[in-house]
Amino acid sequence: MATAAVLQIEQLVVRYPQAAGHVLEQLNLSLAYGEIGCVVGSSGCGKTTLLRAIAGLVPVHSGSIDVGGRRVAGAGVEVPTEKRGVGLVFQDYALFPHLRTDENIAFGLRSLPRGERALRVQRLLELVGLQSFARKYPHELSGGQQQRVALARALAPSPTLLLMDEPFSNLDVELRTRLGAEVRQILKESGTSVILVTHDQQEAFAIADRIGVMNQGRLEQWDRPYDIYHRPGSRYVADFIGQGVFVPAKVLDPRRVSIELGVLNGDVPLPCNVGCDTCGRGCHVEVLLRPDDVVHDDASPMTAQVVRKAFRGADFVYTLRLDSGQELLALVPSHHDHAVGERIGIRLDADHVVTFPASEAIAEGARL
Repeated sequence: MATAAVLQIEQLVVRYPQAAGHVLEQLNLSLAYGEIGCVVGSSGCGKTTLLRAIAGLVPVHSGSIDVGGRRVAGAGVEVPTEKRGVGLVFQDYALFPHLRTDENIAFGLRSLPRGERALRVQRLLELVGLQSFARKYPHELSGGQQQRVALARALAPSPTLLLMDEPFSNLDVELRTRLGAEVRQILKESGTSVILVTHDQQEAFAIADRIGVMNQGRLEQWDRPYDIYHRPGSRYVADFIGQGVFVPAKVLDPRRVSIELGVLNGDVPLPCNVGCDTCGRGCHVEVLLRPDDVVHDDASPMTAQVVRKAFRGADFVYTLRLDSGQELLALVPSHHDHAVGERIGIRLDADHVVTFPASEAIAEGARL
């Protein structure tokens, strides 16, 4: 039985009069109740426009948006923002400077009786861990505390859907990481459904149940974080998400490909090359290798030269060069501190075969 969707977007097109083309193009998206969805993409890809379209801040050209099973945008329908049942949290928080924490949270609850309003505010203060800051003004709070006040204020009217636009971008990296985990817990405890826009991939992986990757107004993939990383649906997603290197490969059969490091087993789902209808023997593809697919192993007969290294505390990301000149990335524990220029043993430990049609250069080289 299919899970009910709190947000259903079908064939959405948004265009601006001054833009040469569509800002959003034939976009489809579904978010289940209680899920947190994150949309990532490069600057100008349309992710903030998507959020604004859901909120009703920009009109749609065609397609439809349903929130909580109710059509809020589509043919002949344009429900005002305040009647869509959505809450908004922006990167500047937009707290009222002359109101205390509890007053900011209560701002959208004026229609409730005084006692019920006070009880709701108290519950939200407990939810975001700010009980002792109820009578503080925004300028007396840290950036992280202000963000939690903004979150509590958005949650106060119990919106059907919460929209968050780069909510942690004004915070330093350490606080952003810690607060992201806290916000996920708060949202899950409240049962709130969320669409969050961020430029930070790690933030998306830490918070989201679903991640969408946008490219020039199109949603390339909308999937679980694990699948976005390990089973990218397009070369753009594979290249945009995380780190990785594309290496040339030869298809041995529909279950095996051969690369310089050895043979990989798994499904080979994509056409091998231009003019090749099926993945048959002799076709050439490119395989995506992530840093965690290449393991440092002193006992391995295969070696590679360290050409660059990036220290990340618990580990290094080494850039390694094989004898052929092909470069790879390897994630290595930080106690294996090798010098640039040194050769180290490596082996392949890839659980997933992610293949893409070979580039023209690789295909031509294979034919020569």
